[in-house]
Amino acid sequence: MNKLRSAIIGCGKIAQVHAQALKNIAETELVAVQSRSEEKATATAARFGVKAYTDIAEMIQREQVQVVVICTPHPAHREAAIIAMKNGAHVLTEKPLAVSLADCNAMMEAAATYNKQLGMVSQRRFYPACRRIKQAIDNGKMGTPMLGTVVMYGWRDEKYYKSDPWRGDWEQEGGGVLVNQAPHQLDLLLWYMGSEMEELYGVWQNINHPYIEVEDTAVAIVRFKSGAVANIVVSNAQKPGIYGKVHIHGSNGASAGVQTDGGSMFLPGQSTILEAPLNDIWTVPGDEQQLATWQAADTAEFNASDPVEYYIRQQNRDFIVAIAENREPLVTAKEGRKTVELFTALYRSMKERQPVRWPL
Repeated sequence: MNKLRSAIIGCGKIAQVHAQALKNIAETELVAVQSRSEEKATATAARFGVKAYTDIAEMIQREQVQVVVICTPHPAHREAAIIAMKNGAHVLTEKPLAVSLADCNAMMEAAATYNKQLGMVSQRRFYPACRRIKQAIDNGKMGTPMLGTVVMYGWRDEKYYKSDPWRGDWEQEGGGVLVNQAPHQLDLLLWYMGSEMEELYGVWQNINHPYIEVEDTAVAIVRFKSGAVANIVVSNAQKPGIYGKVHIHGSNGASAGVQTDGGSMFLPGQSTILEAPLNDIWTVPGDEQQLATWQAADTAEFNASDPVEYYIRQQNRDFIVAIAENREPLVTAKEGRKTVELFTALYRSMKERQPVRWPL
């Protein structure tokens, strides 16, 4: 295939990882970056040897950009995505897809209008341990997924929230732990459960971050149309690092789980992932004895490269190849919207002090 010309919108911390990933993908050529800040755009462009722009439309037209990765603060995803698609580029946006269902709908309508692919970054789907669970479900080895759990305990200190002016602000960030840190685990849960949500009851709190507006902790119970249920507990208020797990239990009694995150909290440009993502529970019939072998193989893959860049590269490449092959990427906008539905329902449930039913 001919190399697709790619660019990045937004030049913050995670954009540096995406830029390096795009430079390492044979099927694309990174040609430009854009930021509202000319200083940030110039610095990032110089680092990666590409052109710098402050205007999205101008960048896409002048550089004939075919695909962009959006790395702006969450509330800016909608405007950037629509401008990019209107000017001829396919769009992969950092998680979450957007901060509201109205924004998601507008982005998806633009994708249909301009015949462009729209996807969301959820690179943990590319972890071998995560894909292994999905394969077991798809192969019928667990019956029907009937119980799911998400637990994510982490810590964000005042220095973190002051590292960017938009962090911790409802208007500029769109939410707290549900919008920024938990979407990875929430996406995995919804991917595995495979059923539409029917009802949710949730609450959120700000336990120990008085200097921010948004939640640092949230809890929810979800009921699915299949009859399955799930429990979600996520927090940025627990020291000293991170502990993230997604567990799925099937109708035949089989269980499979993954620790997606362990060690210290990951901060783009400041720290890396310390512990390999591993299956921590596995009672799937026929595979019970494989756990130690898988853990060893997954640890070796994790230690063979920079895992942050490597798995983002896998997702970026999937999106680029999907464009070339005229197929859907692994994480579509429709899939990304489900996570937004979930945290929208939780915020609404807290406000109304009662369960929220679908459709929202």
